[in-house]
Amino acid sequence: QVQLVESGGGLVQAGGSLRLSCAASGRSFSVYHMGWFRQAPGKEREFVASTRWSTGSTYYSDSVKGRFTISRDYARNTAFLEMNSLRSEDTAVYYCAAGVRWSPHLSINNAYDYWGQGTQVTVSS
Repeated sequence: QVQLVESGGGLVQAGGSLRLSCAASGRSFSVYHMGWFRQAPGKEREFVASTRWSTGSTYYSDSVKGRFTISRDYARNTAFLEMNSLRSEDTAVYYCAAGVRWSPHLSINNAYDYWGQGTQVTVSS
């Protein structure tokens, strides 16, 4: 029902920056929140950042807090992830996710109903 189209991944040097975009579209839906997760080889998928659509409240994992910024274009159902001061350990496939129901917990997989295909972010050192 909802399609998420991600863009912006690529190769970047350590200390550099990258901006990811995620556009959500569908026949009829309301976005309650959108978020970003990532998964590195051999590791579990982990929460990165999320935002509540109505309030703009933002949440970050400890590993990216102060370096990454999540934002949204409310009118276009588009989320962004600005990544600064990138480190080698940030290398992962980054997934955009959207929730269409209110949830009290935005850092868990079950809070999201739709997922993008993922975009590779590689940080070289």
